[in-house]
Amino acid sequence: MGERRCAAVRVLVLQAAWALAGGQVRYSVPEEAEAGTVVGRLAQDLGLEAGEAEARRLRLVAQGRWASVELSGASGALLLSSRLDREQLCAKSAPCALRLEVLLERPLRVFHVELEVTDINDNAPVFPAQRKNLSIAESSVPGSRFPLEGASDADIGANAQLSYTLSPSEYFSLDLQKSHERNIEPELVLTKSLDRETIPVHRLVLTASDGGRPSLTGTMELLISVLDVNDNAPQFNQSVYTVQLPESAAVGTVVTRVNATDADEGINSEVTYAVTNFVPPSGRDVISINPKTGEIHLTGALDFEEVNVFDFRIEARDQGTPPLSGHCKVVLEVVDVNDNAPEVWVTSLSVPVSEDASVGTVVAVLSVSDRDSGANGRVRCWVWPASPFGLEATFAGSYSLVLREALDRERVSEYELEVRAEDGGAPALRASRGLRVPVSDVNDNAPAFAQAVYTVLARENNAAGAELARLWARDPDEAGNGRVSYSVWEGGVAGGGAALPPSSSSSWSGPGWRPASSYVSVDAESGLLWALQPLDYEELQVLQFEVRAVDAGEPPLCGNATVQLFVLDENDNAPALLPPAGSAPEAGPVPAEAAAAAGSGTLWAWAAWGAPAGQVVAKIRAVDADSGYNAWLRYELWEPRAKGPFRVGLYSGEVSTARALDEADGPRHTLLIVVRDHGQPARSATATLSVSLLEAAEAALAAAAASSSSAASASSSSRAAVGAELAPGAAGAATNVWLVVAICAVSSLFLLALVLYAASRWAPRAAVLSAPGPTTLVCASEVGSWSYSQRHSRSLCVADGAAKSDLMVFSPNFPPPPPGPAAKDTQPEPSALLHTVSAAALLISTYSLPPLPFLFCSSAGACWDAVSPEGLLERKL
Repeated sequence: MGERRCAAVRVLVLQAAWALAGGQVRYSVPEEAEAGTVVGRLAQDLGLEAGEAEARRLRLVAQGRWASVELSGASGALLLSSRLDREQLCAKSAPCALRLEVLLERPLRVFHVELEVTDINDNAPVFPAQRKNLSIAESSVPGSRFPLEGASDADIGANAQLSYTLSPSEYFSLDLQKSHERNIEPELVLTKSLDRETIPVHRLVLTASDGGRPSLTGTMELLISVLDVNDNAPQFNQSVYTVQLPESAAVGTVVTRVNATDADEGINSEVTYAVTNFVPPSGRDVISINPKTGEIHLTGALDFEEVNVFDFRIEARDQGTPPLSGHCKVVLEVVDVNDNAPEVWVTSLSVPVSEDASVGTVVAVLSVSDRDSGANGRVRCWVWPASPFGLEATFAGSYSLVLREALDRERVSEYELEVRAEDGGAPALRASRGLRVPVSDVNDNAPAFAQAVYTVLARENNAAGAELARLWARDPDEAGNGRVSYSVWEGGVAGGGAALPPSSSSSWSGPGWRPASSYVSVDAESGLLWALQPLDYEELQVLQFEVRAVDAGEPPLCGNATVQLFVLDENDNAPALLPPAGSAPEAGPVPAEAAAAAGSGTLWAWAAWGAPAGQVVAKIRAVDADSGYNAWLRYELWEPRAKGPFRVGLYSGEVSTARALDEADGPRHTLLIVVRDHGQPARSATATLSVSLLEAAEAALAAAAASSSSAASASSSSRAAVGAELAPGAAGAATNVWLVVAICAVSSLFLLALVLYAASRWAPRAAVLSAPGPTTLVCASEVGSWSYSQRHSRSLCVADGAAKSDLMVFSPNFPPPPPGPAAKDTQPEPSALLHTVSAAALLISTYSLPPLPFLFCSSAGACWDAVSPEGLLERKL
């Protein structure tokens, strides 16, 4: 037997053959083959090279409950892992085929393999019972027929084709009838009249043989009892009853009602019904019959997918002695209903999906099936939501989940999908399978700063390491692709403190250029901007540079932001006295400490006896390296404290007579003058002025000597002399002329200021001037003194380097305050230093001015006014 089975395996194993339309491989193997039997060389049949099956991970995906087949990863051969029993797998279905799926990666492909399990004759015919009792009336005429229960064979085909033989008998013979399923049903035929008194019981043996080789047999003993005369058997009105019921029919439903009549009378005509034969045998649990009425009821649930046709033999037996019986057949056809929902399986899932995956990428492979038949088994599938994935049918019942649109992880990082299936029944049944598809990140977003330009204000003399600002750039990528590091992209400062844009740092080669990294640094992780050294407003006013943010992706992406650092002035410089007339021009200002320590620093001036009140005797000149209020100077007469013949202009520094000079005033006066700025706290310097009173002729000679000395040193006017200057008091007539001219000039300027002030009140307000411009020089007037060194003028440079407008400040000439300390008391203190930043992110220092009407004009011709610097801020910012 084993040798024949092995021979059958070798003969029946078929090589795979591709179907041109579907790419399906078919193999055949006999049932009961030994475990380890090679079904086929799958890798070779798929056209794979040696070793390619293992490299591309050729693997078998088992479906349902079949796990008797395995795939060798090394050789690519399809093997049996256990014995196959065709009767257990497919029952009476033919052919018996297992449908398998094989996956091949790189690229992902799905192949369908159909394995047919062929039948062998391993089951012998089996009768429902080992013994069959029959009662036959002796009045039965020859030719009477008695149906017998046939045997059943679990095999199929020729192995299940049965033939029957009856042991030799002179009274009975065997007649074979074919059923609608072409099964042979044996009938016992009476060939000779019975004589109960001669042979009351006949014992026969019914043998069933199948068509296999070798043939297998089964037997049943027939015990025939001969009854006395009851010569009319019940007769059914139909020989075959055909009934159709839906598989959803409830238990207790009446299937049909059979009816048999007996021509006898009395007890011999009373009929009872019974079911004598069930095909298939599981029909015993499906129906029952009422023995008196012949009604057949449903006692079990029907399932079209299990059995779709039942055959029953109904016997009607009378109550005669002996009882006679008639027979009919009931065929119950089960009608399919849509009672099975589709089933969805995920065969393969490739996640996560890269956000730069191309359209058409296969994400998952799914299998869909429905146990119903016809329209009830036709399934329609789709994916929800429909974007950005879709389903493509690859084979009957197999679908691929593919990418239909480009992905963006920053917009959606994970997709919750649902694959839905719906059959064609009425009503339709649905099923679904959830899928979670995460999206992996790629570095496709550069860091972006919250602002393109950052404006940072820092006071000078700050501590090294002081925090200036915190910059932040956002990168929506994740992990290393979103981790940002910061660095200073070099800008610089050249010469007198003007900021250079980063584009000029590489081309500037002057000795005064300093890179931005020498002033500031940025923390690579936090973006904290801090100072490397104290800042000096007199050295650096504006520093412009760029900060670069770079992520850690591959390749790295970066973003830039411009930082404009404006240094705010502090009052850290005391006023410095300018050298007296005749000194070398390059000597520069005299610091306060040097002026106080030098014994020879006394300034000299001359005045004539009888000089009128208000005549200018000398002028004190000083300069402050700071700016704004910190550089706005005022002059005070410190000694003598008592009311004397001289006074000092609060803002002009001009020393003039407080009254007419007479001989009682003495020949010489020493004045101690304090020069003080408006900073907080204020800084000061002192100057000593010695004024000699002379006769008019002597004063004229002294004036001539001073004039010739001044002309030799510089070609300036008599009012522009440095240090203490001799007043033109020699000639009384000349003095009167100059006084008239001065009064007219002051009045004209005052009137012009009032007109412009009134006009500016009604003129439309111009925007705040914040563009850079050339050096602005503010000169002293008779009422105000804003000494401002051209060396420290504001000049803001941007990338294009072109100056766009200037800011100029004019102070109208007002009469000097009355002499005495009251003038000082009535002069209000200046406000604190104010700094503003324009809307264009360029800073100009708004210098605090004396609390007098001012007129501000730009080089373009636009002017506006402010009663005070505070009012200027309120109206222009």
